[in-house]
Amino acid sequence: MKLLPAAVLFVHDVARMTAFYRELAGMQRVHGDDRHAVLECDGFQLTIHAIHGAGTDFSTREDSYLKLCFPVDDLAAARVRTRELGGELWPPEREWQARGFRACDGRDPEGNVFQLRMPAP
Repeated sequence: MKLLPAAVLFVHDVARMTAFYRELAGMQRVHGDDRHAVLECDGFQLTIHAIHGAGTDFSTREDSYLKLCFPVDDLAAARVRTRELGGELWPPEREWQARGFRACDGRDPEGNVFQLRMPAP
């Protein structure tokens, strides 16, 4: 078995957050149950894991020690899809460009900040 680089994201709603990242980042579910799901794409695994304890504070977690970054083909289309999936990608005026890509941050349905990147024009 080949081990891949991976991250674990602790969430309240495993099913909803699995669907969000699977759809938004084009990831494939390779394993899981009602407490966790393992998603995979292009040599990277993301485990969506149920958070221990209760709570519903989904305010934006801008000071998180982890920001997931995913490639997309088009930020404008991804902005629409993110909204459909219950998240938010910041408006176009907050996009920026560096090292050959254009990027924009957003938040998932539980307030975790993520970044989407597309090749720079």
